[in-house]
Amino acid sequence: MQINWQLRELNLKIVYYGPALSGKTTNLEQIHARVDPAHRSDLVSLKTHEDRTLYFDFLQLELGKINNLTPKIHLYTVPGQSYYEASRRLVLRGADGVVFVADSSPECVNANMMAWQDLESHLASFDMPIERLPIVLQCNKQDLMGALPPPHIKQILHLAAVPAIPAVAMQGDGVFDTLKTITRGVIAYVQHQAAFA
Repeated sequence: MQINWQLRELNLKIVYYGPALSGKTTNLEQIHARVDPAHRSDLVSLKTHEDRTLYFDFLQLELGKINNLTPKIHLYTVPGQSYYEASRRLVLRGADGVVFVADSSPECVNANMMAWQDLESHLASFDMPIERLPIVLQCNKQDLMGALPPPHIKQILHLAAVPAIPAVAMQGDGVFDTLKTITRGVIAYVQHQAAFA
């Protein structure tokens, strides 16, 4: 969380994290396409060989103000490939909330588990307890034959207390439910922090 006092904006960072090809980029592309262009920045893609990080920000006007500040949401994706661990760690630093995008295909159970362990490890290295950070589990690709249901994915990843949302990001299903859930969680987290500051 960063405050721009000049613009009276509260900058909040939400990172979409998960294994390669789980749908992180698709989520951001769907959100960007549907947010009023007057209230969002361009979708920026930082590429280094096969490494790609996407980000954009937008003003969340319907949330109202928090301590007289307008929330500005910054959305980021991380590259999914494990050999870009340094990039993932860098993007994750300073996150106010995380959307973990799991691939619901049964063949991706190990990839989901490895990505979750990777997330836990990076957050621990920042001295950021995962239990306090707002996290939403998006169970993407629910349209696949044999897709694992969200309760099953939650059980595999040991995420009993984390909200899980079924999604088909390519069609936009569940994308905004996920965004609303994580945004609400982040706002509640920030208000709680402000109350004890």
